[in-house]
Amino acid sequence: MKILLYFENEKLIKTSGIGRAMKHQMEALESQGIDYTTDPDSEDYDILHVNTYMINSSRLIAKAKKEGKKVVVHAHSTEEDFRDSFILSNQLSPIFKKIIMNVYSEGDYILTPTPYSKKLLEGYGLTQPIEDISNGIDIRRFDYDVEKIKAFRKYFSLKDEDKVVIGVGLYFDRKGILDFVEVARQLPEYKFIWFGYTPLYTIPKHIRDVVNEDHPTNVLFPGYVKGPIIEGAFSGSNAFFFPSKEETEGIVVLEALASRQNVIVRDIPVFDPWLEDKVNCYKGTSNEEFVDLIRGVVENTLPSTKEAGRKTAEQRSIEEIGKRLKAIYEKVLAQ
Repeated sequence: MKILLYFENEKLIKTSGIGRAMKHQMEALESQGIDYTTDPDSEDYDILHVNTYMINSSRLIAKAKKEGKKVVVHAHSTEEDFRDSFILSNQLSPIFKKIIMNVYSEGDYILTPTPYSKKLLEGYGLTQPIEDISNGIDIRRFDYDVEKIKAFRKYFSLKDEDKVVIGVGLYFDRKGILDFVEVARQLPEYKFIWFGYTPLYTIPKHIRDVVNEDHPTNVLFPGYVKGPIIEGAFSGSNAFFFPSKEETEGIVVLEALASRQNVIVRDIPVFDPWLEDKVNCYKGTSNEEFVDLIRGVVENTLPSTKEAGRKTAEQRSIEEIGKRLKAIYEKVLAQ
């Protein structure tokens, strides 16, 4: 069998979770020897696997169905995780839901990253088979590497005694960026670094102000950073803090787990049941709890969850996701 993997506007999404999902899908298929193409003009394929929801995606689906091809739609987004993001996102979210539903409803089979997002889609009234499958993680990329840690600490001119908490995400209220800054304000003895970038003209003014200047001196916003520096940050910091309010999975959480880092997240439904409080992570519900958890993790007064977290990530390795995708494709072709 041969798969056409389609991601519309690759340049636009490359720094987002969907962008990393694209890379992971390619690697997953390669790990299982599954033939694939990313050329939308290709005629030589058996299954179209669509990951985006813009006009060209809809046209490609229509063309594939006309030719009798099978269509798998990957539901990376929901109305819920579109809200509290860009300017006017809350007002536009019902329209966004209609757009994604138009695409999702055309699939013969729907994939989505977590049991939580599957439940949301079922609530939308979709009738096709829906299966949850993680976006996966390149485990080896996040193995402990002294040189990467040195690169990270040198990049930020960190002293040996500096204790660092990192977060990763777009500049969205939904990602918990305001709580990240407020928690940092209450822990001035630690450095807080938020990796990620969103064009400032696309986000609300109160978020823009926080990123530009309305944050304490112990908070850094270096923007989008890739390669050894961010990989060194995951394993070379003292804690990973991700106070996101809504996700369909959260690839950055998988990256932190794979890095054997202590992870602190907000207690939201998407992390159930694969993240377990006090086992492979710590969960909080308020800034007061986050402050206590971060202090406990950084000062080693709370038990480490690093090894259990790594095992959770290993269950979602690229190879494991490749096996799942292969089984799903075979199922779709047999329909």
